Amino acid sequence: VQLQASGGGLVQTGGSLRLSCAASGRTDSRYTVAWLRQAPGKEREFVAGISWGGGVIVYADSVKGRFTISRANAKNTVYLQMNSLSPEDTAVYYCAAESKVLPSRSTYDYVYWGQGTLITVSS
Repeated sequence: VQLQASGGGLVQTGGSLRLSCAASGRTDSRYTVAWLRQAPGKEREFVAGISWGGGVIVYADSVKGRFTISRANAKNTVYLQMNSLSPEDTAVYYCAAESKVLPSRSTYDYVYWGQGTLITVSS
């Protein structure tokens, strides 16, 4: 499966953005999808994950209550709505997928990766 992330950009503190992750290729399989991010000089970290049917959703503590992950399987697309953004959210955001039932918080569990989209939050 191929993943294409989009929707990044520059936003002011307190603003909102919505990222999209479009899947192509072997979309007949059931994939758990996650958003992960990597800030300058830091390791890549888990942000949010959603099971294939959408029934299981997990968030990193740092984004809980501000970010919402969702998916539209008919469109082969997963979204990340980000509200109340702060400079600490500045990073390259990646969507990734794995053929497991439940979303993993470990970045090493994801097999398929999109190219990343940059979000810069100005203070």
